[in-house]
Amino acid sequence: MKHSIRLFAAALCFGAFVLPAATSSAQSKAAKIQAVAQQLDLTPQQKVKVLPILTDEGPKVQAIKNDNSLSKIQKIQQIKAIHQQTDPQMKAILSPAQYQKLQVIRQQAIKDAVQTYGH
Repeated sequence: MKHSIRLFAAALCFGAFVLPAATSSAQSKAAKIQAVAQQLDLTPQQKVKVLPILTDEGPKVQAIKNDNSLSKIQKIQQIKAIHQQTDPQMKAILSPAQYQKLQVIRQQAIKDAVQTYGH
């Protein structure tokens, strides 16, 4: 069960940040970010703070994943750098359990992205 939850969370995050912009409307991106927020079981107060962070982070991560001039290692490093920029904010907003879930989601999303988009 726990493994299934992790896979589901990773799939949600992967979908929220990895789908090419050409095939994702703003509405579907927002729905996917909402799904990640739901997976983290955010309170309404947390959503108000977390959703703008995730919304801002998404296009930056997507641009890195779509940059074919970067190696897999460079993509991982740059995506992790973006996550590190927002980590202090996220850690301050989320409970320890929610923050841990976010870390698992992010790690799996990076792994999936370099397998899918890497060269």
